[in-house]
Amino acid sequence: MSKLREDIKENIASEPDFTYGGYTYADYLKFDMDYMVEVIRGKLFKMSPAPGSTHQEILGKLHVDIAVFLAGKDCKVFLAPYDVILPVNKIGYSKSQTVVQPDICVICDKSKIREKGCFGPPDWIIEIISPHTSKKDLQDKYNVYEEAGVKEYWIVMPKSQVVEVYTLGNNRYQRLGAYVFEDTVSPVTLPGLEISLPEIFGEKPEY
Repeated sequence: MSKLREDIKENIASEPDFTYGGYTYADYLKFDMDYMVEVIRGKLFKMSPAPGSTHQEILGKLHVDIAVFLAGKDCKVFLAPYDVILPVNKIGYSKSQTVVQPDICVICDKSKIREKGCFGPPDWIIEIISPHTSKKDLQDKYNVYEEAGVKEYWIVMPKSQVVEVYTLGNNRYQRLGAYVFEDTVSPVTLPGLEISLPEIFGEKPEY
């Protein structure tokens, strides 16, 4: 690569163009910005403003339940911000075009866990949606998680107090169910763990 092309590449990485669709993990590492981004299929998505109190309360309760259950076990649980780098046709992670920060991810293959994040699909991902992230979580991330082989995907909807659960079968997500306030949910990934939605959501919604 010529010096001129190197300069152009460096400028693109430090001042990214949100209309460009070819960013990689190597570019992501060079970004120099005052805000956080995710890369999905090469396209940049600016992270939403700081999550609200309800989002963070739900996140904390879920993390505690999972962390307590996993104490002394091989699987590990991580909270955002935590980079998950998903492979693109096994071409090497520097060229991967998806770098996301799930709200919660559980990883049972220790070889995927490195200091800079998770390299490869976690076993279980939970996203807590907000008005700013609903399309990204319900469509964009759903598709890349399915394609990458994330075995279980939960979408938590605080406003309606519903949890959608998807599990991977024949390389496609199957909707296991939609669970409401009164329910207790057990992830397929971690048999024996029970998540009480009344405890997670705190107060029953008024319809």
